[in-house]
Amino acid sequence: MAMEGSVRLPASDVHPLNRIARRLLIAVGLLFLAAAIIWLSPGYNDAVDGEVTFWDALYMSTVSLSTTGYGDITPVTPSARALHTLLITPLRVLFLIVLIGTTVETLATHTREQFRINRWRKTLRDHTVVVGYGVKGRRAIATLLDHGVPRDKIVVVDPNQYAAAEATDKGLSAIVGDATRAEILSRAEVPVAKRVVIAADRDDTNVLVTLTARQLNATAEINVAVREAENVQLVRHSGATTVVPSSDAVGRILGLSAISPPLGHVLEDLLATGEGMEVAEREVAPREEGRTTKQIDDVVLAVIRDGNLLPFHSPAIGHLVRGDRIIVVRSAEKLPWAPREDEATGEDD
Repeated sequence: MAMEGSVRLPASDVHPLNRIARRLLIAVGLLFLAAAIIWLSPGYNDAVDGEVTFWDALYMSTVSLSTTGYGDITPVTPSARALHTLLITPLRVLFLIVLIGTTVETLATHTREQFRINRWRKTLRDHTVVVGYGVKGRRAIATLLDHGVPRDKIVVVDPNQYAAAEATDKGLSAIVGDATRAEILSRAEVPVAKRVVIAADRDDTNVLVTLTARQLNATAEINVAVREAENVQLVRHSGATTVVPSSDAVGRILGLSAISPPLGHVLEDLLATGEGMEVAEREVAPREEGRTTKQIDDVVLAVIRDGNLLPFHSPAIGHLVRGDRIIVVRSAEKLPWAPREDEATGEDD
């Protein structure tokens, strides 16, 4: 059972049978290496016939490396005894290490994993912490990945060890534990995170996690999903940047779909990723500066200027200026704007 607060990093994909096969190959290789050394070195005597063949050498390497040592084949010259001491004895130690490799590997794996975790903590900055690896959490992660967020910049926090294991199977890092506790969020490096996505099953849990996350990080974006619309203000006052009432949103979409099925198809298309239309945020392109929102190709829903969100109908928008960011509806297959040759030289359209 996973210990609360334990960190789970994506594991290597080496199959256990491959590890066993590797050990067997090493053991056999050591046996044949020792046999070759004994066979090619003068000064060994066979008590039966005095002659040491390769098979006799292989037999001696087996009983020597396994420390059985029957004594029927022995080094009888000083050079042979020195060779046995300097070469065969280290091979015997290596052979024994391979035999007890399970214990050694367990210790080595623990040390290596602890080293990976320590290095991960030191290098993790400006990442995204996702609390809750349920349906909403998985969907949020899929959207982040679709928009270019690297897997190694996403950390999952979930109290269920099986959910955490599933996250690591997908190449994500995960923390097993209760996210309402500051210690658990600190293990996920929330104090240096860029954003926190909170999608727990209960609204009261989401409120506590929001309060804890905001206490640890005063500047991060905190995006929270709540079941009931009546809890939106409570979560927002707890420190959330954005709050999405999931049940209310789903109910509204269902109602609109019932009234107008085509409208339902459009909303479904907007929510789908990688096809049809999508809602996206992007920078104003150089060729769009000085134009109104109606004069650009994409449908503009809002403009972000100096950190303020201006809806599409706001008279304060006027003309687009450098540094503006716009929220648009566009084709999902549409590539980011690239300057044409005449625009790259500063010429007008």
